[in-house]
Amino acid sequence: MAQHETSPVAAKTPVTALAAALLTMVLWASAFVAIRHIGESVRPGSLALGRLLVGALALLAVVTIRREGLPPRAAWPGIAGMGVFWFGLYMVALNWGERHTEAGTAALLVGAGPLLVALLAGFLLHEGFPRPLLVGLAVAFAGAALAGASSGGGDTAVVGVLLCLAAAAGHAVGVIFQKPALSHASPLQVTAYASTIGAIACLPFAGQLVTDLGNASAGSWAGVVYLGLLPTALAFWTWSYALAHMPAGRLGAVTYIVPAITVVLAWPTLGEFPSGLALAGGALCLLGVGISRRTPRTAPGPAPSPTTSPTATPAPEPAFAESGSVGDVRGGGDGRRLRTGAGTGLTALKKRGRRKREVD
Repeated sequence: MAQHETSPVAAKTPVTALAAALLTMVLWASAFVAIRHIGESVRPGSLALGRLLVGALALLAVVTIRREGLPPRAAWPGIAGMGVFWFGLYMVALNWGERHTEAGTAALLVGAGPLLVALLAGFLLHEGFPRPLLVGLAVAFAGAALAGASSGGGDTAVVGVLLCLAAAAGHAVGVIFQKPALSHASPLQVTAYASTIGAIACLPFAGQLVTDLGNASAGSWAGVVYLGLLPTALAFWTWSYALAHMPAGRLGAVTYIVPAITVVLAWPTLGEFPSGLALAGGALCLLGVGISRRTPRTAPGPAPSPTTSPTATPAPEPAFAESGSVGDVRGGGDGRRLRTGAGTGLTALKKRGRRKREVD
């Protein structure tokens, strides 16, 4: 993978990448509101197809103008996966889910996407399942259940929650495919051709699109064009740009502001404001995401000796060439052999002195 996380000092996020990420969040938040409004006259599959056709045509036009051409062969698996799961599955499931739940609640539930990314990474990339991930998953599941129960729509509300979670899963799988694709192709290429593949995947809804738009108002037509040009073409392009210049974990944290922006936009435009239980459930979902992203603490290693470095070789104990002259300390180091050697040498000197006096 081309991008590598470095130290905080060396890996400063460019201002343009941060601006692109914030613009993406605002446009995606507006998409939740627009889908909720248009979804009354355009069915989920046809809305996804119409949005993707507009977005793909706009992006392919920009690719042609900039003469970027086709991506390298190595980028196509990631582009195809992103197109099918994020542009295809995500958009159909989200459009369908917003028929059964408010825009703000849907945004809160889809906010569990980063948690699902971590979960999939544990299965597919063998990154394991640390305790924070499992705890966060349990908390987010409780939040989703609470949000579903708060809607008061019975089975319909549960279906809406499940569809929004399916959309979050599509987003999670799409991110896993997208990141390696960006190491081989430009953000514009990845977004343009992924949206094209997503549109191809939604072609079975072409008949519905013709029927729905034939009976739709001018406002619905404008809404489809808006979703295709801004929250799809522009927002996914700016997202890919930000992802190519920021660590995925840091960028994922920025997505936490989308539900708040959605609630603020939906209140005056749709007259919707999630209930207290729905807000609490959504907050639990985001709390679960935050818990799952915590790094497990590791036990600190032993402190290095003040006189030696961790990799230093201990100095050998002193050894003397002639045993018995001043003592041999090679075997102990506690002074006992030193005293023994010194005593032996003194005794030998006394014996020589006595023999010399006897000779004299």
